[in-house]
Order: sequence, then structure tokens, then C-alpha cells
Amino acid sequence: MVKKIKRHPVKPETKYNSVLLARFINLVMKKGKKSLAERIVYKTLDIIKEKASKNELEVFKDAINNVKPVVEIKSKRIGGATYQIPVSVEETRSESFAFRWILEATHGSSGRSMPERLAQEILDAYNKTGKAMAKREATHRMAEANKAFAHFA
Repeated sequence: MVKKIKRHPVKPETKYNSVLLARFINLVMKKGKKSLAERIVYKTLDIIKEKASKNELEVFKDAINNVKPVVEIKSKRIGGATYQIPVSVEETRSESFAFRWILEATHGSSGRSMPERLAQEILDAYNKTGKAMAKREATHRMAEANKAFAHFA
């Protein structure tokens, strides 16, 4: 029996009126400094606007959709053995994975400002390259390799 978790509704952010962007800003935020997180994300979107030919919010949404995983791996212990079982991912959870992977990829590199690194990773995800896309592909490969255990789910 799976419990459905009630989440607090996230209000859309003010500049682009997007709930998805508001959730991303909340994930970028550290130590409750939301204004700093907003500044970073808006500066990132400005950089994307300069570099990309499309609308910056559309590029952001497409990048998230490209990075979102369809399946994930869950470990399950059965009869003394632990199996890696592929399980399909719910929409909000897959978005959370995408946000997390993009931010992890930006924290890995150094030398440039956070908005520049974040803009580059989002553009890479939009073009289906970069560290976040590599993480998604690795997850999908792992699920494909273990699909024989899917009946345990």
C-alpha cells in the first residue's frame, strides 16, 4: 500500500508566473536566502536569453523535460539477495530528479559564477548533452540492465 503524500502547493514566481521555475528557485535556495536564489536564477535566464534563439523559459522547460528520468532503480531485498528493480517515476519526482541533477552538475565545476555555470548546464541539457543528461542516461541504462527483475516490483 502506497501512501499519497500531500504537498503544499507552490505559488508561481512573480517574473515569469511559472510554478516549475518557483520550485527550481526553492531548490537553489540555501539557508533561507530566497532573494539570492531568485537573483541567481533570473541572471541565469538572462544569460540563456542572450545565448539561445528561443524564449528563455521555453529553453528551461525543454531542458528539464530532457533531463527528467522515466524510470528509476529501487533496491529490494528478497530471500537474502538484493535486487535493483526498475520502477517508473511520478511526474513531480522526475522533475525533482532533473532539478537535483542539474544543480549537482553546476556544483561540480568551478571558475565561473553560479549563474554562468547554471546557464551552461541548462543549455547543455536543452541540447541533450552535459553531466545531467549523462546521469539520466546512466539511470536508464541501469534500469534497462535490470529489467529482468521488474516482476519483483
